[in-house]
Amino acid sequence: MSPAATLLEALEPLRSDPDRSAVLLDIDGTLAPIVRHAADAHVPEATRSLLIEIAKRYAVVGCVSGRRSVTARQIVAIGSIAYVGNHGGELLRPGSTSVEIDPELAPWTGRIKDFAQRAFTRELQRLRVRSEDKGAILALHWRGAPDEAAAAQAVREIASEAEREGLAIHWGRKVLEVRPPVEMNKGAGISQLLRTAALEAGESMGAAVYMGDDATDLDAFRGLRALVGSGELGAAICVAVTSEEAPPELVAEADLRVDGQSGVRSLLEALL
Repeated sequence: MSPAATLLEALEPLRSDPDRSAVLLDIDGTLAPIVRHAADAHVPEATRSLLIEIAKRYAVVGCVSGRRSVTARQIVAIGSIAYVGNHGGELLRPGSTSVEIDPELAPWTGRIKDFAQRAFTRELQRLRVRSEDKGAILALHWRGAPDEAAAAQAVREIASEAEREGLAIHWGRKVLEVRPPVEMNKGAGISQLLRTAALEAGESMGAAVYMGDDATDLDAFRGLRALVGSGELGAAICVAVTSEEAPPELVAEADLRVDGQSGVRSLLEALL
């Protein structure tokens, strides 16, 4: 990780103006360690305590996830921050119980569910591929399967079938997502969140930091930089959370690198 003095200097745009700054984080692999079964994910209490303090100080704090927004909130267990779920397709505002869903996704939910019923065969179950229902997204996980290579090959066949049916696919770390063929990415989700915050505050946002560990987080990096380019955001700091599985392109596009969840905690401490 960068030396402490360098880290503090990089975060100065946020630290000097917290009332106009945003702290945005991926969950799995960033706040929470990657686990064999996605349902077992949790945020360590030391990290959660820091995030609670961050939420008291900064104008916008949000977790951005490929999971559904309500699931993301359950994992993080903080109700006073925002959750952008389903790769930007959902927004759960601080303290709200109502999920705002991208209207372009709703017409596709039934079709995705129908595909999931046909695609999740006995063979996939035998290979211990796990299906996750995310509403307008079907996720197939094979991390920890007895034969990961065979499971991955079976999932690749599902991906080909999805594309033949006009659906979109997205690969993550030992997971395939079958999605509607509409724009869904973390950059669009956080752009909506920050633009709404600016409208409510009556002024543009000063700076934002985003921390992530996977290829989907590149969209968040690019979304923040687009806001800077349009003048809607003063500064963007893009942080790659490194690990053995971190994609090289994420590291290449980052402004800062931190090592795993311990590095994330150090960055949160620096923000305080």
